[in-house]
Amino acid sequence: MKQIKPKSLTQGATLAIVSPSWGGPSIFPHIYQMGIKNLTAMGFNIVEYPSAKAHNDHLFANPKMRADDINAAFANTDVDGIIATIGGSDSARLLQYLDLDTILANPKFFMGFSDITTITTYLNQHGLVTFNGPSIMAGFAQLHNHSTDYQRYLAKQLLSAEQQYVLPTFSQYHHGYPDWHKMALTGQLNSPITNPGPTFVQGTGRVRGQLFGGCIEVLEMLKGTKYWPKPHFWHNKVLFLETSEDKPSIDYVRYWLRNYGVMGVFEQLSGLMIGRPRDYNADEQLALINTVQAVVKDEFNVCDLPIICNLDFGHTDPQLILPLGVTIELDCEGQYLSLVESAFQ
Repeated sequence: MKQIKPKSLTQGATLAIVSPSWGGPSIFPHIYQMGIKNLTAMGFNIVEYPSAKAHNDHLFANPKMRADDINAAFANTDVDGIIATIGGSDSARLLQYLDLDTILANPKFFMGFSDITTITTYLNQHGLVTFNGPSIMAGFAQLHNHSTDYQRYLAKQLLSAEQQYVLPTFSQYHHGYPDWHKMALTGQLNSPITNPGPTFVQGTGRVRGQLFGGCIEVLEMLKGTKYWPKPHFWHNKVLFLETSEDKPSIDYVRYWLRNYGVMGVFEQLSGLMIGRPRDYNADEQLALINTVQAVVKDEFNVCDLPIICNLDFGHTDPQLILPLGVTIELDCEGQYLSLVESAFQ
């Protein structure tokens, strides 16, 4: 399928803000406003669509309204990009209302993570390069408290069309944020933890493939539906998966991965990337790594598939921006990952 890439963003670009899932801004407006403030400080113009600050109960009752905002933002020639306020748990309900013809005819930067996985993966299956990355309330609201290195990284990713670069590893990471009910803690991060860097579990040499993936629990909602990838779609993909703040048990992760194996996905992939799991301690992180390899290698005898774990994406901070549909290279000898093409036109 032909790739459809959005235009790159520039200083002064207009970003549409939408809430495709949970109405977090209506509950924690101070967190939302801090995210908007930080984006504005980066040089973006902001336009808030009706769903952005709508009450959570209203959003839940009206999935079409949420989809209408996305459709309208793509159709609006004054909008350059679209970012979700936060994730949630039911964005799968709005997929039936997305106007694919309008969206694909007006490709734009579209980013979110967690429950927004339903939208980024669905649109990417139709060719659009979408972006798994920070949301307004989880990522941008805390940006001013992140390291200078991460702030520079994020600005560079949003404001340049760099052709090729090695994915960075940041020196520290954080498991979530202090209590959002306490306004004095707005925009803060939980205590930093030293980042040991990615773990290369198996694989040799260099491989390339197109990025695809997101939150593993959210993807479970799509299995068996018309929004799930066709069997041939997985060929030469690099699948990236991460767990949410719900901290699913390692047994559940095993079962979900086993399902990918039964579908014959592992034999088709070029690589498998696992994000650092939120709120797992060191022993649980190791158990997760061992479980991933046990399913892929021992249960399905896929011994040469590169597997890299504890990567900086998903529900821990800071998080990388991963463009779905763009080619990534995994170097198992040099132990680095690099994007080898631009995500933009």
